[in-house]
Amino acid sequence: MVTMDDIGRGTAAEGDDSLLLWVLVWSELVAFGALLAAFLVMSALDPQGAAALRGHLSPGLAGANTLILVLSGWQAALAVRRRDEGLAVRRPLVLAAMLGLAFVAVKLLEYSREIDFVGDPAAGGFFELYFLVTGFHLLHVLFGSVLLLLVAWRPSRANVFLIATLWHAIDLVWLVMFPILYLA
Repeated sequence: MVTMDDIGRGTAAEGDDSLLLWVLVWSELVAFGALLAAFLVMSALDPQGAAALRGHLSPGLAGANTLILVLSGWQAALAVRRRDEGLAVRRPLVLAAMLGLAFVAVKLLEYSREIDFVGDPAAGGFFELYFLVTGFHLLHVLFGSVLLLLVAWRPSRANVFLIATLWHAIDLVWLVMFPILYLA
């Protein structure tokens, strides 16, 4: 298991890659934080528009996607735990990627049900912001899934740690996004 001491000493991801990883993770968290803050400000300024948006969303599908990403994150964590076991690291990385692609499929199904309401005047600009935030996240999940598969193909200790850390950042964003967009 990777500890905070491992991260601080750079033993989990060798070399200068560790600093670059954390710069990337924090920049992603700041970008998503700004988008979610904009959504919260818009919700405070126009509670009726936020309610109109939420009336068209599918919290059940979003809840299923939350479970999918949590399971995927668990598989990524297993890969980190097995990163010294050669080929045993591949299976959890591939499962994490497949669950990421399942997230993409469920999200596209959800979009297909929501796209007809984009012009709803009661929702104002909420649908545009909703699609911007969730679409940006969806692209991260898709890209992360491809990276998981690439690392599974040729795993190295450092790359397993790097992709798992990025994958957990993507999970974290969704775990914050889900209640703000669907439940608040």
